[in-house]
Amino acid sequence: MKLQDTTASNSFRYGWLLGRIFPFIKPVMGRVILGFLVAIPVGALDGVVSVSLKPFMDYVVGKHDWAITILNHHITIPYTMLALAIPFGVVLFAAVQGVLRYLNSYLTDWTSQKITNAVKISLFNKLCDMDASFYDENSSGVIITRFLSDPDTASSGIVNNLKTFVTALFGALSLIGVMLYCSWKLAVIGVVVLGAAFIPVALIRKRVKSTSNKNMVIGGNITTNFNETYIGNKVMRSYSLEERQKTLFCDQIWKAFSNNMSLVKRAGWMSPLMYLIASVGIALVLGYGTHLIYTDQMTAGGFASFVTSLLLLYKPVKTLGNTLTSLQTIFVAMGRVFELFDIQPEIKDSANAVELKGLNNGIDFENVCFQYVQDRLVLKNFNYKVSKNETIAIVGNSGGGKSTLVNLIPRFYDVTSGAIKIDGIDVRNYTLKSLRANISMVFQDNFLFSGTIRDNILMGNEAASEEDLKKVVECAHLEEVISELPEGLDTELGERGTTLSGGQRQRVAIARAMIKNAPIIILDEATSALDNESEAIVQKALDNLMSNKTVFVIAHRLSTIKNADRIIVIKDGQLIESGTHDELMTIEDGEYKHLYEMQFKHQEEVQ
Repeated sequence: MKLQDTTASNSFRYGWLLGRIFPFIKPVMGRVILGFLVAIPVGALDGVVSVSLKPFMDYVVGKHDWAITILNHHITIPYTMLALAIPFGVVLFAAVQGVLRYLNSYLTDWTSQKITNAVKISLFNKLCDMDASFYDENSSGVIITRFLSDPDTASSGIVNNLKTFVTALFGALSLIGVMLYCSWKLAVIGVVVLGAAFIPVALIRKRVKSTSNKNMVIGGNITTNFNETYIGNKVMRSYSLEERQKTLFCDQIWKAFSNNMSLVKRAGWMSPLMYLIASVGIALVLGYGTHLIYTDQMTAGGFASFVTSLLLLYKPVKTLGNTLTSLQTIFVAMGRVFELFDIQPEIKDSANAVELKGLNNGIDFENVCFQYVQDRLVLKNFNYKVSKNETIAIVGNSGGGKSTLVNLIPRFYDVTSGAIKIDGIDVRNYTLKSLRANISMVFQDNFLFSGTIRDNILMGNEAASEEDLKKVVECAHLEEVISELPEGLDTELGERGTTLSGGQRQRVAIARAMIKNAPIIILDEATSALDNESEAIVQKALDNLMSNKTVFVIAHRLSTIKNADRIIVIKDGQLIESGTHDELMTIEDGEYKHLYEMQFKHQEEVQ
């Protein structure tokens, strides 16, 4: 699946989306509920100022005592006392609201980060389980954007925006309550007019989805550009590609700008329109309210309180509109997140998979066909039998299928047809974990992880003893390298192991393969990128690794090929020759003999 082809088709299925994210919210549900409970009074207290204006105007300004009846008890409050109590009460309520806002903010951040972390961990676990074809189809930038940025938008924003929505909603409801208390007739006008402000929100949601999806693709391309500039910095400088990279980055930045501005252009009129609608409501209220005062249906204090509530109501209504727009962006991101969760790796354990416990007899290739792209076979009806502890050298033209063949053994890909069998059982019927535990691979450009040399070697076998570690360091010819490093085995490596030379990195990788002690070894051009001196040392390490193992070696070094038990020649995905060096050299116009004359003969002359 190509991640940039997302449709986020479930973005408008709000109930379904909330149901999918609920398992991540459930562990922190107690604090989420507490946060929502705190959000209610935070919003509701917005009406305190406006409701206090009515008694202040009617009694304090008018110098009238306030007579009220509570449970048949008549109470009179002097206006002088009200003059002190009302301002004090406003300050007190503001202080309480401030404390609640702080608590609400803390709870929101805590729960949001917990939920986001849970989603990111689950997605990273999903990423680690994806097969090679997934990484082939998707750039690093798109993967980073989809697996890191989308969870941030989706999970951290959902709680925050829902709480903002609750706060704004109860703020609006409390102010509407004050308006109803002052005059239900004016309240009907105000609520109907302000309710119309939500119409633009519904109209903009599809545009939000389109813009969000485009931004994801552009953001992924920008991240890919950063990664390529970092990893390929030497190539960039050697070919003077700086201007190319700068131009590409600028183009991507301005594409993002244009995409965002297209949304702003369409969504930007929402706020002015809402303001216009609110102004119409205020104008109607002022006109009709004046009539109510003149006809003694409403006091001046009640009208002042009502107008204040109406003006204050504009803020939560605007917040509700903006929050609904933000929520739509979040739901689009959530739609993309759950698309990721629904991706199923093509390579996985079969229903009745068994454990592979070592190699007893051999490996059989039976009519193996493979294609990366539909109708373009890379391997065609490949048949071969490899016995236990045999070393098989694989040679052939570039792009002929050599690396593809060895990548099918640990199931980095599955055969298109045919079968690869270990001890008579199809590799697809072994568990992936046990299959790969029995195979050690050394590549042309071995990847070293950040950490120490010790860490990287022990990745082959975390349970290995210090004695095992010392032995593989010796067999991999790493002793001299380690002795020259300030912290020895515990020396921290740079990213991708760049603090070591190519030959040193290869020897660390060989030590990692040695300590794994797997019965099957795959060497994919393990020395092709090295100079003669480094190659000679690495070859000694490889010879130690290959001892008493079943080995598949793709090599360009003549001595390795000649020392193999058998050599197989692959051309354009087909096995065309097989035998020892001497046997293959006797074939007139043979492919191996031709390769020897073209590639290997000069090595023999140098030796």
